[in-house]
Amino acid sequence: MRRSDRLFDIIQRLRTAPGPTTAAALAEELEVTVRTVYRDVATLQARRVPIEGAPGIGYMLRRGFDLPPLMFTSEEIEAIAVGARLLSRTGDPGLQDAAESVLSKVTTVLPDVLRAQLAAAPFFVSGSGAPVPESADLAAVRQAIRDGRKLRLDYRDEKGIATRRTIWPIAVAYYVQATLVVAWCELRRDYRHFRADRIDAMQVLDDHYPADNGRLMAKWLAQRPDAREAKR
Repeated sequence: MRRSDRLFDIIQRLRTAPGPTTAAALAEELEVTVRTVYRDVATLQARRVPIEGAPGIGYMLRRGFDLPPLMFTSEEIEAIAVGARLLSRTGDPGLQDAAESVLSKVTTVLPDVLRAQLAAAPFFVSGSGAPVPESADLAAVRQAIRDGRKLRLDYRDEKGIATRRTIWPIAVAYYVQATLVVAWCELRRDYRHFRADRIDAMQVLDDHYPADNGRLMAKWLAQRPDAREAKR
């Protein structure tokens, strides 16, 4: 790891730490010696990064300190490039537009060397992926999840049988072959996965489903759904 990347990582770890972090803990995470951490912290403090603390006690980053958005490592630049390209496969136009906006903002603030690396990242991501739904507004689904609001769907299953459902949306699952709206279905009284491209009509209701502090999502994740469900 380059020293500049290591200094950046020290700041990031201190920013997210709930309390003082010892040099020993930082050394273990960064796979360097404690002496190296001491030197790096002293360097950051000399550069007026507001790190408080002392050896043997631990270090904290003074609240309110932030980094300019151009401080990315090479690996992070590649992650941004690949992640933005992968969004083209989700079938979610809102996220695709947001990815283009992110790339534009990041490119604007990057120094020339990193800007060129982002523009010419040595990766190819196939454009084929989940179909774009004609009747389901995935941006509205994501907003309903944030607001805890119910949805009413006119839905066709894999056999073409039409039903009307009232659901509690808890997640959007992006598979290569389909995008699923994950929800608790009031009709079935259980979790169901609705392919977005099989939704014929969708309405965001005024009704809110009971706040559960993430329990529905946690229970669904514990069931470990796999890609086969995307075919239903």
